[in-house]
Amino acid sequence: MELIIRNTNNQPIYEQIYSQIKAQIIAGKLSPGEALPSIRALAKDLRVSVITTKRAYDELEADGFLYTVAGKGCFVAEKNLDLIREQKLKELEDHLGAAVELAAQCGVSPGELTEMLHILLKEDSSL
Repeated sequence: MELIIRNTNNQPIYEQIYSQIKAQIIAGKLSPGEALPSIRALAKDLRVSVITTKRAYDELEADGFLYTVAGKGCFVAEKNLDLIREQKLKELEDHLGAAVELAAQCGVSPGELTEMLHILLKEDSSL
């Protein structure tokens, strides 16, 4: 599991940990039942406080992404990934709708908007 913490980001560190682990679970990079690093080990690897990693794990557990087995550690929970994907698609539709509205306000044509999207997709190597 690879996590990148940015100190220049205004987002709190526990939220960075939370969002990156959640994204890896949703993307299928972390499988249900897979063990996560211990809170102490992750804190040491990231060079952050144990309290910070514990808070991220606690929130992931509260949201149903992890479960804890006493004495064994934290594991990726079974999750309805289809439901999560649908929620993310709805969020994407909302953002695209806002982009279309803004484009109309700025007088950007559908062709120009499509070209902008293609450029952004080419810049993002993860897609």
